[in-house]
Amino acid sequence: MERVGRNVRMGDVAKGAGVSRQAVYDHFGSRAELMVATVRYGDEVLGLDERLRRYRAAGGGVERLESYVEFWGNYVPEIYGIARALLAERETDEAVAAAWNDRMGAVHDACRDIIEKLRRDGTLVPGWPAEEAADLLWTMLSIRNWESLTRERGWSVDHYVERMRDLTRRVFVRVSDEP
Repeated sequence: MERVGRNVRMGDVAKGAGVSRQAVYDHFGSRAELMVATVRYGDEVLGLDERLRRYRAAGGGVERLESYVEFWGNYVPEIYGIARALLAERETDEAVAAAWNDRMGAVHDACRDIIEKLRRDGTLVPGWPAEEAADLLWTMLSIRNWESLTRERGWSVDHYVERMRDLTRRVFVRVSDEP
């Protein structure tokens, strides 16, 4: 019987790959490591590094914020299926939780990077503690929020990106005093 991603054991993976269970453990060490590697492999197949090129090359915090929102808003539809599966199982499966935490940790790191860049540029709205701002940005960009707006409320991906770019600028970018 095929398990379709739920409660998959290392033996199931080994059988599916045509190798011994021990070979899977020798390579990954644990089911959690296997799940993390699987999700990272998905990012590799989807060209994550190339997609992040503009964000990484951005000189200023505002450009970094806008390019990341654009990247993320267009990337979520491609990872949505696996994200939904991970969300559904993470509360009851440590390995799935490890994979989810690994990927969402990477998103939080980018949010922290963006906020820090805004702070260094002097464009972060005054009064924001950096970690709180990073937490809020991360939450604003959550897959659940993307899902609510695009799947439940019918926003197009382009509309989502446009509105999130505008919203994140309004929340985090200091308005210039110039006319």
